[in-house]
Amino acid sequence: MNVNFFFEVLIGGLLSGVMYALVAIGFVLIYKASGVFNFAQGAMVFFAALTCVGIVDKLGVSLWVAIPLTIVVMILLGIAIERVVLRPLVNQPEITLFMATIGLAFFIEGLAQLMWGSQVHKLELPIEDVPSEYLMNKFNILVSQFDIMAAAVCGLLVTALALLFSRTKVGRALRAVADDHQAALAVGIPLQRIWAVLWAVAGLVALVAGLLWGARNGVQFALTFVALKALPVLILGGFTSMPGAIVGGLIIGASEKMAEVYIGPLVGGGIEGWFPYVLALMFLLVRPEGLFGEKIIRRI
Repeated sequence: MNVNFFFEVLIGGLLSGVMYALVAIGFVLIYKASGVFNFAQGAMVFFAALTCVGIVDKLGVSLWVAIPLTIVVMILLGIAIERVVLRPLVNQPEITLFMATIGLAFFIEGLAQLMWGSQVHKLELPIEDVPSEYLMNKFNILVSQFDIMAAAVCGLLVTALALLFSRTKVGRALRAVADDHQAALAVGIPLQRIWAVLWAVAGLVALVAGLLWGARNGVQFALTFVALKALPVLILGGFTSMPGAIVGGLIIGASEKMAEVYIGPLVGGGIEGWFPYVLALMFLLVRPEGLFGEKIIRRI
């Protein structure tokens, strides 16, 4: 076995896993604080990326102007979702909120294409998708510098979110809401305002994910399916844990690449798309709550 090639596949998978983790964190933010699985997260990724390139193409501004404008749009979208969709459904069963996010996903997808068109857009970030010269010259390993930079951006965002949750007053309120809604309300924490902040942050996460995946695959409707790759990540890491989303993303990213390269040829190839779901299903049988999820004790 070629050791250099093995590390190329492994590192490439880990870097892709960081990007999967970023999408998964968008789910964790909403689920941890409200108990709602936000089915619309993939649509928000698509909406964010399409809005950014739409502003560039139709308004003729640079990408560096379009990104702050899109940030404002995503914050407003997150606040609007909380006020128009979630606020009227407070104290409703979780399945009702889940069905609301399904409807919201289709609405956001349609709104994005109504505003900016349905054609595929090319998104060029100032990062070339070419092998890193340093790793190539130093270790003879071919790893895309785009993947390295994308992982670095994801790492910075995750660090910023961790600091927000652990070091700020808003973060303490978010943790209190996540632990117990009723207790948080009893001590005067404004639940609806906290939810609005969470949806706004989820919108920002969707923007970063949309820009990175859009630069890799093009800004198109298929971006909505990126969120589906976050499901195995959440199953492995746990639906309520940000560290779990990171670890789960790394596991899924590395395992799917390794499986495609080393197991794929034995079964005819094409297993990268479904292998993570098989891995997640096997993991469910052993630890349903995930690596970092809260263990549920059931009494018979």
